[in-house]
Amino acid sequence: MRRLTILQGDHAVAGEPGVVMSTLLGSCVAVCLHDPVARLGGMNHFLLGTPPGDGTAAGRRGLHSYGVHAMEVLINALMTRGADRARLAAHCYGGADIVLGFGRIGTQNAAFARRFLAAEGIRIVHEDLGGRRARRVEFMPYAGKARCSRSAEIPTTPPLPSPHYAPAAGEVELF
Repeated sequence: MRRLTILQGDHAVAGEPGVVMSTLLGSCVAVCLHDPVARLGGMNHFLLGTPPGDGTAAGRRGLHSYGVHAMEVLINALMTRGADRARLAAHCYGGADIVLGFGRIGTQNAAFARRFLAAEGIRIVHEDLGGRRARRVEFMPYAGKARCSRSAEIPTTPPLPSPHYAPAAGEVELF
């Protein structure tokens, strides 16, 4: 068995028996695509659906971290290896809202994945999106099968307040 670990911004495509792709997810989303006739599949792992505003953050982080790019790269890699876009089926995982105070990043990522796949005419055959649990996903691209296990629910705790410091008093010597 050959194991491929998919990190943020990565993707992989394989069509051989015995290959397992795996990733760990919090608010990120992984989309697994499979062509059952070509017996070919792939997985990506993206941090955010789309780059913010003016796109300057995308340049700093790299486009591979954004779903809009990661999805196109994965689809194109599958088609290059012989997959037919019309036969692709998707499994979607992740999109948890784990850290309070950061907004609903996971929910937004899950919504992006659903919208993108619907717009591309790719049906979702299974999804495990949202909630407040991290996930470990294993995908067998040759068979198009996936396993997903979840962590324990993360307790809801409010973000810690910022510390307040008294202004410094007295003389300060700089050297």
